[in-house]
Amino acid sequence: MGWTSMRNIFKYTVVPSLPERLQPLLEIAYNLWWTWNPEAIELFRRLDTEMWDEVRHNPVLLLGNIDTERLEALSGDEVFLSHMDRAHAALQRYMDYKTWYDRVHGKQRGRIAYFSLEFGLHECLPLYSGGLGILAGDHMKSASELGLPLVGVGLAYRHGYFRQFLNRDGWQKEVYEENDFYNMPMTLVRREDGTPIEVEVPVPDGPVRAQIWKINVGRVHLFMLDTNIDRNTPAGREITAQLYGGDQETRIRQEVLLGVGGIRALAEMGLTPTVCHMNEGHSAFLALERIRMLMKQDSLPFDEARTLVTASNIFTTHTPVPAGNDVFPAEMVTRYFSWFCREAGISNDTLLNIGRQRPGDSSEPFTMPVTALRLSAHANGVSELHGRVSRRMWHGIWPEINLDEIPIIHITNGIHTRSWLSSEISRLYDRYLGPQWHIDPEDNEVWNRVANIPDSELWRSHERLRERLIGFARRRLRDQLERRGVHRTWVLEAEEALDPEALTIGFARRFASYKRATLLLRDRDRLARLIGDPDRPVQFIFAGKAHPRDNEGKEFIRQVIHQLQRDEFRRRFVFIEDYDILVARYLVQGVDVWLNNPRRPLEASGTSGMKVPPNGGINLSVLDGWWCEGYNGDNGWAIGSGEEYDDHHYQDEVESQALYDLLEREVVPLFYKRGSDGLPREWIERMKSSMMTVCPTFNTNRMIEQYTERFYEPSLLQWQWLTANGNAEVKQLTLWRRNIVEMWKNVEVAAVETDASQEYSVGQDIPVRLGLRLGQLSPEDVQVEMLHGKLDARGSIADGEPTPMTFENVDADSGVSRFSGNVPCRQSGQNGFSIRVLPYRIGLNNPFELGLVLWW
Repeated sequence: MGWTSMRNIFKYTVVPSLPERLQPLLEIAYNLWWTWNPEAIELFRRLDTEMWDEVRHNPVLLLGNIDTERLEALSGDEVFLSHMDRAHAALQRYMDYKTWYDRVHGKQRGRIAYFSLEFGLHECLPLYSGGLGILAGDHMKSASELGLPLVGVGLAYRHGYFRQFLNRDGWQKEVYEENDFYNMPMTLVRREDGTPIEVEVPVPDGPVRAQIWKINVGRVHLFMLDTNIDRNTPAGREITAQLYGGDQETRIRQEVLLGVGGIRALAEMGLTPTVCHMNEGHSAFLALERIRMLMKQDSLPFDEARTLVTASNIFTTHTPVPAGNDVFPAEMVTRYFSWFCREAGISNDTLLNIGRQRPGDSSEPFTMPVTALRLSAHANGVSELHGRVSRRMWHGIWPEINLDEIPIIHITNGIHTRSWLSSEISRLYDRYLGPQWHIDPEDNEVWNRVANIPDSELWRSHERLRERLIGFARRRLRDQLERRGVHRTWVLEAEEALDPEALTIGFARRFASYKRATLLLRDRDRLARLIGDPDRPVQFIFAGKAHPRDNEGKEFIRQVIHQLQRDEFRRRFVFIEDYDILVARYLVQGVDVWLNNPRRPLEASGTSGMKVPPNGGINLSVLDGWWCEGYNGDNGWAIGSGEEYDDHHYQDEVESQALYDLLEREVVPLFYKRGSDGLPREWIERMKSSMMTVCPTFNTNRMIEQYTERFYEPSLLQWQWLTANGNAEVKQLTLWRRNIVEMWKNVEVAAVETDASQEYSVGQDIPVRLGLRLGQLSPEDVQVEMLHGKLDARGSIADGEPTPMTFENVDADSGVSRFSGNVPCRQSGQNGFSIRVLPYRIGLNNPFELGLVLWW
């Protein structure tokens, strides 16, 4: 008789058991350093090739399931042991060598915590959905390469993101597979007595506890919070059940866990951060918990704690449209953070106003990016264009400031090159570029050596990668057609789909409407002629997922599937289901051309195209996101000239025709133009140009060096300065801020003296004198500037340049403070200037931080 229920379960963990001689395999398996080291990857594949693929390249699961006899045999295999010892020694050397941060910055001044709702590190850790997570994963890897004192914080999702399958009609279906963390390269963080470390997070229906998983990413650690523990209620356990699942209530609970729980977890492990970096607004609640902890530990009042926390927070926005940001009703935020208001001694309105563009407007909801912007000293978009878009999008927070001066800069995204690079091309780089290319991947001189790679070697290597992609695509196509139950003839055709020698173009994106996956399908006759040309055939490989609730995106996928089932397309146009890091790696390594056609300016950065040039591929893209900076006319192709349209239907028509024209007149002829030796010399020249220009700039090592120089180090130094001598500077700065806000209403312009009515010649100066009534403030409390520049058609100063005025004296009789300066006449035409007064004190994060400006 079987049991109908089990009320008591004794839980225990089974870990891989290896012979003593093979123990280094475990050390390698539990450090994701192996994911960007071909020799280590090959080591695990060598254990059991078929099983390696079956376990989705998960070395921990592989080691736990491999036959004991096989392990015993390997422990006496001198060839295998030599391979293992080389890989293990390489890991040890990697962990020990002196890094860029050691060389440039020397002594570590504190700890940086990087928060993200998703991390895309490898296909065996499905804790990501798309570009945001992939960027976060690459950020961690380069932080390790550069030796930053950084830790990552995220959530451990029991189901992760969905697996994608298409039905016979091409409609996307989602399947959520359960992650088995005990069989993944991650370990539970425990106390010395072996009990798991847990943290408690308050939510309205009672506190939720979370355990912590650690993932080793080279030298740095990533900590993931998990609420799926017995002590929680069913609702509490569901918080980390699914990435981007559930409703708005689920989302705020996840973001409370990430922000509040993440800070508590780091503190519980003795890793309290000095600086926090929010990757998107999801983690903005971390600022509130940092404030609360400082108030409690250092007995600081709310305003002083806020000053200190704001000075040491960094915010990166990835979203180019307001609708893509998390917004919560005021009632919901009040319900979730009433405990914080009580402990901080502030009103609900004080908290809500932090997340509103217009403080005091009770009709405005609570916006997470606004919260992050108000509680961060530094903020950035992820490309030059996106920086401009972000300044325009959040202008309402600083309505008195010119658009170009909004304190949101840009640091363009990059990729961790070695994670996306094929072993074939990696060997070429080792041979012709030397070892410096992976030690210092942003060195332009190193990448200029690409010119020394013989054309024949580069082309043969790239052809092998294309052949490998075609083989992979055929296998996946056959499997997915069988699963859909299509006609047997189509399944057999999959064995011969695609041509290993044909021009191969890849498109793999999230199927959001603005990415326009169906742009290529607008003129089916022209597309059919491209694909069906017997002498110069073109083939396309598409992949991508739509959000489970995005029916428009699902319809795009269905349209693509229906088109590629047409007789003229079926063998030369395939869609690979279940897009993930594994599929992406095959695509970016094997395609000749990477197609990207978003609706400008809605692509914040887009890193997929950056992964293609290191492998010899070339970009064909709309001038949006990073490609505005990357394209130079010789290293790829641009669709259009950066135009933006109000009529989207017209835009699609124009840009689809431009795409066909480029393919027919430039891309295809260049690919098939062969010399007497069969090599496409001019195509290879463009490949090399792409490598030499894209690789040294668009990588995460360069990106993180910029974050370090512009944000991390200034924030670490600011923290040291503010907290010295018992937080003396924090107290003085906060008191000064309070006085400025209170006294600013008394500041007024008394008089302006200038002779700006006459004409001036280029090179002359216009003298200006200003009288200013400061009330109880002193001249040292303000910064007076003349903003000058060309006037636009509306009579406004376009892209004004500020020139400071110099304090001269205070009139003894009137008490008016006098300032003087000269407006330089730099260019002819109608120009203008205005005068503004800003608060000023050493320690302000930026002159617009308080939102106080007096204009004349």
